[in-house]
Amino acid sequence: MKNRTKIIIRWGILILAACFIILGIVAEEPVLVLQKAVRVCLECIGIG
Repeated sequence: MKNRTKIIIRWGILILAACFIILGIVAEEPVLVLQKAVRVCLECIGIG
């Protein structure tokens, strides 16, 4: 591959990754992941 093509592919992947991160934040996925993690931790120590 030529150098220019590699640069275009890298930027495309970077932009796509940023879009997925923003989409996850808008869908409040971090909150759901945190809630599930807390639930699992509480079950492990016998409180939940």
